[in-house]
Amino acid sequence: MSSDVVGVLLAGGQSRRMGGGDKCLKTVGGETLLSRVIARARPQVGPLLLNANGDPTRFSGFGLPVVADVVEGFHGPLAGVLTGMDWAADQVPATRWIATFATDAPFFPLDLVDRLLAAVEEAAAELACAKSAGRTHPVFGLWPVALAGDLRSTLVDEQLRRIDAWTARHRLVEVSFPTEPFDPFFNLNSPEDLAAAACLARSNSETKKQ
Repeated sequence: MSSDVVGVLLAGGQSRRMGGGDKCLKTVGGETLLSRVIARARPQVGPLLLNANGDPTRFSGFGLPVVADVVEGFHGPLAGVLTGMDWAADQVPATRWIATFATDAPFFPLDLVDRLLAAVEEAAAELACAKSAGRTHPVFGLWPVALAGDLRSTLVDEQLRRIDAWTARHRLVEVSFPTEPFDPFFNLNSPEDLAAAACLARSNSETKKQ
């Protein structure tokens, strides 16, 4: 059941291409990216937390636990995955899975977690990630908490940071999603992307009213 899955919003990036700062606090159509991501992720999981480094009080208005990376130094998304695994093991010890979401992609599918869970079961896989237009999106993934020890060794002992290099060591199933009328994993990396996202948000809102 997706309600047994812990959701982890990954906001630990440095946002260099967006000019630095917290990319997830940029606005699209009058709403922050983080607000939009929370609205899409919350119905798909049970507990939901935000993985972000620095002063957590800047996210105090979102009503989520904010957890910094459990390994020192900037290790990329894998550090956020491990952080989510550790938090889940400590706070929700009965859970088997965490699901991760990028906080710069505000249009991801509302059935993402259910489809990842179904694919893992059907393929007898260890973990799952999304795919669209021939590209994998490992940050949108389903991860077993039981692999926390393996991942910690990979990050700390091997200093391996590439997310696809680690997933290649395990039984991964990729779940394809359609890209019409647009790619739901469109992520925002520039002011131009923000403008494009605002157009998409406006178009979606108008479609729902019809």
